[in-house]
Parts: sequence; C-alpha cells; structure tokens
Amino acid sequence: MTDTALTPPAFRLERSPLGHLVHIGADGVRSEHCVPVRAFPIAAPDEGISLVGADGHELVWIDRLSALADAPRQLIEEELAQREFTPVILRIRSVSTFATPTTWDVETDRGDTRLVLEVEENIRRLGGGALLIADERGVQFLIRDRFGLDKASRRLLERFL
Repeated sequence: MTDTALTPPAFRLERSPLGHLVHIGADGVRSEHCVPVRAFPIAAPDEGISLVGADGHELVWIDRLSALADAPRQLIEEELAQREFTPVILRIRSVSTFATPTTWDVETDRGDTRLVLEVEENIRRLGGGALLIADERGVQFLIRDRFGLDKASRRLLERFL
C-alpha cells in the first residue's frame, strides 16, 4: 500500500537560461515561468506550496516543502525569497507618538528601519501571538511572537493593540 500523502510529486524543476523557473511534469511537458505560491506564508510557510504556471493554473501541489529533494526545494526557496519581502520586527526602539499616524523605529531581521503606521487597524492579529503590520508603503512587517519581544517593545506595542 502506498501512502500518496507522503510520496513526493513526480516533476522536475530547472532554471531557464533567462533565470525563469521551469516545471517539467511527469509527462515531459515543460511549463516556463512557473511561480511558487505559499498557501499559508505566515502560519505554515513550509506547508502547502502551489506551483502555478504562467497561465495562472496550478501545475502541482506540494504538501510539505521539506519532503522534496534538495535541488527542487532549493530552487523553490530561491524563487520564494525573491518574491516575498516580510521583514520580521525583532525590537521596537521608539514611536513618534501614541496617536496614529505614527513613525516607529524598529530593528528587523533585515536591519534597522522606520515604518509609518497610518491607522491601528493596519495591525492584524494572527494566531499564536503573531502580528502583521502594514506600513504606509504597503510593506508587511511581521512580529512572530509579540509576547517574546523585550519588555520595552511590548510596552510600546500594547498602546496600539
């Protein structure tokens, strides 16, 4: 008996000479310009990856990225890293005011930066203490665990929740 949920999908991935991701199905059909899309980018980034063709149709569904062999997994991770930009806030250094709009000085996993929070509704609560904060430019900042921030950061953050 074969457990299909644990069987990696039958396909190959490669890069075209122009650097685009190419899906090669089990039937040998090549689909250039395919794009990986996470179903749950915050809650379960390793689970539920869809490879979508240039026509917008799903080519293959991947239950778990870690179940793939190293080469295709690495290509998908590279492609996702190019498309996704969600800096993770590690520390809130200061806020300009406790009324919105307000400018926050933050330390992220990508370096120090400033974000402008236009309205408090731009802070979205996710499960497990995670928050997603949209700034005025549309950049999404993630706080993985607001309870895991340092005390000063939690104190500043609580004023906006």
